[in-house]
Amino acid sequence: MLNVERRGLRTPLIGLALAAGMLVTSCSSGSSETPAADGPSSGASQAPDKPAAPIIKISPAEGGAPVRPDKKVVVTAAGGALEEVTVESRGHRLEGDFDARRTKWVSTVPMEPSTTYTVSVRAVDGTTANSSFKTLKPKVELMVADVTPSIKGEKVGVGAPIIVTFNQQVVNKAAVEKALEVKAEKPVPGAWRWVNDSTVIYRTAKLWPAHQKVTFTARIKGVQGGKDMYGVKDLSKVIRIGAAQISTVDTRKHKMIVKRDGKVVQTMLISAGKADTREYTTTSGVHLTMGKANPERMISPGRKKGDPGYYDLMIGHAVRFSNSGEYVHALNNVWAQGRQNVSHGCINARPDQAKWFYDQVQRGDVINITGTDRELEWNNGWGFWQMPFKEWKKGSAIKA
Repeated sequence: MLNVERRGLRTPLIGLALAAGMLVTSCSSGSSETPAADGPSSGASQAPDKPAAPIIKISPAEGGAPVRPDKKVVVTAAGGALEEVTVESRGHRLEGDFDARRTKWVSTVPMEPSTTYTVSVRAVDGTTANSSFKTLKPKVELMVADVTPSIKGEKVGVGAPIIVTFNQQVVNKAAVEKALEVKAEKPVPGAWRWVNDSTVIYRTAKLWPAHQKVTFTARIKGVQGGKDMYGVKDLSKVIRIGAAQISTVDTRKHKMIVKRDGKVVQTMLISAGKADTREYTTTSGVHLTMGKANPERMISPGRKKGDPGYYDLMIGHAVRFSNSGEYVHALNNVWAQGRQNVSHGCINARPDQAKWFYDQVQRGDVINITGTDRELEWNNGWGFWQMPFKEWKKGSAIKA
């Protein structure tokens, strides 16, 4: 008796006997055939064919000419899914994304110029592919030449802009602007405005919240800035926002009030521009402090020695707030301060109070001046708050 395991049960086969010399046959349509000695036995199922390996394609192809740094790296798999794609250079991986079915991977950031990249691909079934290529060396190298303000350890005011200057004249402004990032611990809306082909300025819609860190990053490496021009170096700067120091100057009342984080910390009697000419009229509007010097040399604009009104003086504790020669500075002019405007356009104050202001001021602090008929131009110094934010945004190269 023979036992056969089927569905977990052992069933005895009764009456199965083979006579000596008897031939075992299989019946089909009334005929009998003897299976070939090397063919499959009766009732056996054939093993399924092994699926074909996916066809993997990598672009840029290996061995080709150097490629543009802003070219996309594309990996596809026909007849299968991708498990992993690695594109790297000197240990740094290039970022990229798979599509929904994982049959395609595309890089999402530019590559570094003058660099060799290696591509390693593995499909889900274990199929692998490898490649390498080189990016071209730019004829014109684009870099950030300056970021203002970004002095190490400096704290700036709540009105401070971020002024970025490049070493080249940028043609593809939208691509470069997209590579610029501003991240604040206490974020507020802001926008970039190009003021010329090499300078772009970031201004917030409202003043920065005080006491925080702002990080500026320029990810321009591999970004095309113009014909044969590519970014060759990324840059990151930390900008620290200090206290909210906001001063208001009323030229009619001859008074300047300084607030820090909303509290009055100083009241100063001042004398403003005498306003007998336009150049000697203090500008009204929202100003930002730009820098300071002690002393500062001040020379009468448009006049030479011997002309009426000519002066050439060294002035102490001077804080600049425009490019048209306006400062808050010290002057022993107590008879006029608080009573009369007699200056050449500056705001002068008692020496001890001017020194106090000089010691406390941060670049980017706000000075709001009222009472004159000369309006501050938005591009006079850091007069950027003179332009409505809706208008400011129109200077961006990225159109909504």
